[in-house]
Amino acid sequence: MPHLNDNAAELVVANLPLLKGLDNEFGFLDLACGSGRNGLFLLENGIPVIFADCNKESLEKVRTKLVEKSTEKVMGKTLKAEFWAVDLELGNTNPLAGKLFDGVLVFNYLHRPLFPYITQCIKPGGIVVYQTFTIDQQQFGRPKNLDYLLTKNELLEHFLGWETLYYFEGIRRKPQRAIASLIARKPG
Repeated sequence: MPHLNDNAAELVVANLPLLKGLDNEFGFLDLACGSGRNGLFLLENGIPVIFADCNKESLEKVRTKLVEKSTEKVMGKTLKAEFWAVDLELGNTNPLAGKLFDGVLVFNYLHRPLFPYITQCIKPGGIVVYQTFTIDQQQFGRPKNLDYLLTKNELLEHFLGWETLYYFEGIRRKPQRAIASLIARKPG
């Protein structure tokens, strides 16, 4: 059977056993999912995923990819995918209010007002997997706007009190980029 996605982030691929080790009662939220590459990888590995993005066309492309690949089932298990068109940056609202997830994936996206909402919507013992650009990215290209770039140790600071399972901040090659990557478990 063709794979849904061979381009999942190395951080997700390398930590699949950890992510599969959760009971996955509520599923993972792929926040600002774009093409859905990381959520599709989790889905293919039996983890329920809620794909969330403000771009309805992106969500439709992810849904189409599922249908085109005839991937309603993987290894005899029905895939559990949901699609949520949501503007995550709409005023002073909490788009995650009343929602609960086993984990949240965030890649190449930064909207600082969401941090407290992300920490609230993950169940106790759940996981956040977050990777985005740091201020040092300006030397390599986009993004250059400081609104979309983490400062030194900022990602760690947003998850103080959580068990840090993995953290990296620095330069990666192929492609060259400045990032911070975090995997952390919510206490409880």
